[in-house]
Amino acid sequence: MTPTTPRPGSPAPAPAPGQERGPAGAVGPATPTAPPRSGNPAGATGPGAGRAQGLGPGPVDGGAGLVRLTWAQPEDLVGHEFRQAAEDGREAAAGPLLRTWLAAGGHPAPERAGSSPTSASPALRALASDLLTALADLPLPLAPAEPESWPAITATWPTPTPAHTRTEPATTAPAGPGTPPGTEAAAGTRTAPETGAAHGPDGRAAPSHPGPPWAGAPAGAGAVAAGGGGGGLVGRLGAAWVGRAVGCLLGKPVEKLPLHGIRALARATGNWPLNDWFTAKGVPPGLLAAHPWNRRSARTSLAENIDGMPEDDDLNYPLLGLLLLQRHGKGFTTADVGRLWLDELPAGRTFTAERVAYRNLLQGLEPPATATRHNPFREWIGALIRADVHGWTNPGDPAAAAAQAYRDAVLTHTANGVYAALFVAAATAEAATGRADVHTALRAGLAVVPPGSRLAGAVRFGIAAAEREADFDRVVDRLHARYGRHHWVHALPNTALIAAALTHADGDFGRSVCRAVSGGWDTDSNGATAGALAALVAGEVPHRWSAPLKNRLATSVAGFDGIGFDTLAHLTAQEAARS
Repeated sequence: MTPTTPRPGSPAPAPAPGQERGPAGAVGPATPTAPPRSGNPAGATGPGAGRAQGLGPGPVDGGAGLVRLTWAQPEDLVGHEFRQAAEDGREAAAGPLLRTWLAAGGHPAPERAGSSPTSASPALRALASDLLTALADLPLPLAPAEPESWPAITATWPTPTPAHTRTEPATTAPAGPGTPPGTEAAAGTRTAPETGAAHGPDGRAAPSHPGPPWAGAPAGAGAVAAGGGGGGLVGRLGAAWVGRAVGCLLGKPVEKLPLHGIRALARATGNWPLNDWFTAKGVPPGLLAAHPWNRRSARTSLAENIDGMPEDDDLNYPLLGLLLLQRHGKGFTTADVGRLWLDELPAGRTFTAERVAYRNLLQGLEPPATATRHNPFREWIGALIRADVHGWTNPGDPAAAAAQAYRDAVLTHTANGVYAALFVAAATAEAATGRADVHTALRAGLAVVPPGSRLAGAVRFGIAAAEREADFDRVVDRLHARYGRHHWVHALPNTALIAAALTHADGDFGRSVCRAVSGGWDTDSNGATAGALAALVAGEVPHRWSAPLKNRLATSVAGFDGIGFDTLAHLTAQEAARS
């Protein structure tokens, strides 16, 4: 995910036809003269091609040039909900509703873009909204194997629970019936203060919105090498931050490309099996025309132009997670996550499930309804990419990491979308001890996922395929054969690929990120998660990978732009030390 909104005073970048996401309010040509490449029918001009395209224009009523909000229009959401119904056991029950939609002139979900080329008529849009509500009322056949409440999820865990010392902090008012713990209304009143919510890292009283987030970092923060290392938790955390950035950056130029396109681009430069940064040097023009790089990302993520870590939501969300812990401590609630987003996260920087949840917050809905109201993306990858920080701050306690990840995830996701976050958080917590190999970490992650769920099955399939095949291309082919029907941002294929890549690489950092990215789907997110976990296990990131990042991260999260990964390591370690 590649936000590239220009800084104040700098000229806006020129529109890019292959661009996927745009900043809130981005407006382009009223009527594109030809279908743009990379599946962006709206011709959005904003940041970072990838999972979403932000606000893009579309021809409305003959090309009136109105702003068209992506990932939010009922006529686009309902197609994704029909697709979701086919995956979660509701396909037969949804059949009559689908026939009604198609008979009225409705269309399937866009395959790649966040919106269809044109907006629907008022009548068709109203029908789409009604159908979304009707689909939500259909029973879920898989519900017994895929629980959603925290007590029901933990009831599926093995006994004794994984390194279990903390599940749910008793820091909020009692939840109502059916409400997940820690998800009380954003405007609700607590009966007791939250742990650490009004105190700084040293335990002293602090303002609710302190100054620069790194203000508490020790003066010697720069002592941690840019590639991590240096020993102890701080060194491992430094490696994890760098590893996350490296994996993300490696995947950015090929995000959203089909698997055969990724393979062809790498082979054209002698870089297959993938073992280095992608490069445009030596790629035949015809191949680039057939499989263009992610245009925004290619400016900052090819071997010839990397200069520090550019902004990406795969790094923005861990920064927001760190900020959440600084302000509220480990006892934060889901409502705290929502309030933080409203305070610090521009709506145009959210995509898919996060954008729908943000919209629901603005409409006055409270968690967990923010995750379920007209949200067909609730089992996609968004919660997974927010999970690392919960593992980093609970080394050796996968259960506590999973509990934090749950309270974060249920703002936007349900079921397998939540389980993917639990899996990554728990695996990361196990790896953060410095004593676990990657296979032990993956087992710890799988232990907190309901064993009968589709996500658990996907992880087991990915691990088994990696153990069976010596050639990772064959592993990837098996994964695509099994999960290729899913959207490329869905949690199931991507989590299975992450588990397979880490298993096959056996703890080697370079092989881990290269395998995760070479498998396709959400390449930068998969590279980021695999890179963070592999770096924790290894304790450092090789210089050839870390050096181009120059210990510098760009972001639009206030107070963090230009921060070094060494400083982030110290800040994260401070939150890990808080009770």
